[in-house]
Amino acid sequence: MAEDYQMPKGQLMKGKRGVVTGVANHQSIAWGIASQLAAQGAEMAFLHLPGMERRVEPLAESIGVTVLAPVDVTDDASMDAAFGAVKQAFGTIDFFVHAIAFANKDELKGSFVENTTREGFLRAMNISAFSFVDCARRAAELMPEAGGSILTLTYMGSERAIPNYNTMGVAKAALEAATRYAARDLGPRGIRVNALSPGAMKTLSLAGISGGRGMLARGRSLSAMKADTTMEGVAGAALWLLSDLGLSTTGEVIHVDAGFHIMGFSEDEAEG
Repeated sequence: MAEDYQMPKGQLMKGKRGVVTGVANHQSIAWGIASQLAAQGAEMAFLHLPGMERRVEPLAESIGVTVLAPVDVTDDASMDAAFGAVKQAFGTIDFFVHAIAFANKDELKGSFVENTTREGFLRAMNISAFSFVDCARRAAELMPEAGGSILTLTYMGSERAIPNYNTMGVAKAALEAATRYAARDLGPRGIRVNALSPGAMKTLSLAGISGGRGMLARGRSLSAMKADTTMEGVAGAALWLLSDLGLSTTGEVIHVDAGFHIMGFSEDEAEG
């Protein structure tokens, strides 16, 4: 619940309203971000997968979130209804967190070339990348003249060939490009658009990748800090980008992975 993580309290988000998508359980990165935003005074709505009410409602209640709506990002009518609920509740919003991604589990293992299907590829791109474009357009329409902030979540598999990440890596690469294009388009309206790239963490998404658990240990051992990526670290970076602290930052992909992304090869490999 709200006590899952030690999030710094304050008033950086006092008076700000926004939307967080992708909360599924207490290990969701979206939940960590929502917890930090709530600790800093934000008022939020949750958009969640249909059928996830029993998991999401107790979490929402623990931080005072009363606006919840199911959404299927592949269905325009569902998107219309969800964003309509947000508009009815808040009128305008100051921030939007996109934490939505999917790829068929059978394609998140082995050979990317051999295992990727047309249907699976298009579905991953639709849910993981196009949904961000659609959400950004809809969220921007609800933001005031003063602007706002839009944030999405990616992973280093977009930049490097991570074993088993496959189609999701390609979708995340598209998502990062979409972040830059959205930042260019929405910048004149005072809307900032950025992406966070956390290291491997214990989430439902990681569990869906073949060998995902091994990515945790590997990421720790190969990181510059020899440490796990923490929820507090990721949520803190999100707070920076979503609050007024990030007023001059847009179009960026910020790595929050204990320095994993800067490393070339391990000390053992260097000594060999």
